[in-house]
Amino acid sequence: MKRIICLSIFFVWASIAFAQNHGSLHVDQDSRIESLIAKQRSLYKVDSSFSGYRIHIFSEIGNEALNHAKTVKSKFERAFPDIPIYLTYVEPHFLLRAGDFRNRVEAEKCLRRIKPRFKEAFVTADMIYRPKLD
Repeated sequence: MKRIICLSIFFVWASIAFAQNHGSLHVDQDSRIESLIAKQRSLYKVDSSFSGYRIHIFSEIGNEALNHAKTVKSKFERAFPDIPIYLTYVEPHFLLRAGDFRNRVEAEKCLRRIKPRFKEAFVTADMIYRPKLD
């Protein structure tokens, strides 16, 4: 019994002795750090792309490729209004790629939704835009 009482007293004493007090923190920093942070923010707004994945929907070359790409793009936008789609030209191809996925797992999950309507779709690595924060 003495042992239990002694252990109880020890734990109460330890919890009181090691309790954290709320305090304050003062940071002295070089004034140039704020200007560097402002530059970083402006660069982020200009180029907010990084490596990720997209779903390749369409690729075509030729005289009617642009018109065909626009038709496929509008069909995709009607079917999947929640997924962004991008029309790009990489000589000599017009490409349609959808989504901004940070990892392949997210892209594959979305591909399962798209595949029934666009049979030739596949996941590919691409430069994507950073997700917009609320």
